[in-house]
Amino acid sequence: MKLDLSVTGDIITAMRAEILAGEKAVTTAMRAAGVNLKSDWRAQITRARLGQRLANTIRSKTYPAAGESLEAAALIWSNAPQIIGAHDTGPLIRSKDGFWLAIPTPAAGKGTRGKALTPGEWERRRGLRLRFVYRRGGPSLLVADGRLNSRGLGVASRSKTGRGQSTVPIFLLVPQVKLAKRLSLARDAERAQAAIPGLIVSGWVDGKLG
Repeated sequence: MKLDLSVTGDIITAMRAEILAGEKAVTTAMRAAGVNLKSDWRAQITRARLGQRLANTIRSKTYPAAGESLEAAALIWSNAPQIIGAHDTGPLIRSKDGFWLAIPTPAAGKGTRGKALTPGEWERRRGLRLRFVYRRGGPSLLVADGRLNSRGLGVASRSKTGRGQSTVPIFLLVPQVKLAKRLSLARDAERAQAAIPGLIVSGWVDGKLG
């Protein structure tokens, strides 16, 4: 038996075109995977009612930033990793100094940019001292002897005689709190990763046909 092998066309040019098609397919697939995962994570955060501001901390970037490569990669991250991580894992939170966690009540109000106030910050802002109240059957309290204003916030009483003054619970004191797990970021990441081979193959074939 005699076999006759011949090459038609420029094999080097064909291989180069194949590599270019692969580089484009991989880069396009990674870019799409990164954008899709960013969108999925943001949607998951808003569905969990954690707010659009927190959702917008999810960012994505494709490498290389310019050009195309067979080794293209996508990075998705959060600019608030501690907050996102806490809602993703549902950790048990304890006080760093081993005492109480102070949980603000609605009467405490909010600090700068909507952040929760600490007891010390609350005292400085309101000009009132907080008083400890121990409760055996429930969380102990930090209370203020003042009044509730029209917005439901604890403030100093205007009366010099004490008329209308009341004891307002400002903080609940608990030894620890279990944060509910409200996110499942790994689920979306695994789905995005599983879709990458199909995106690459589809892009590679379409690139060659085009």
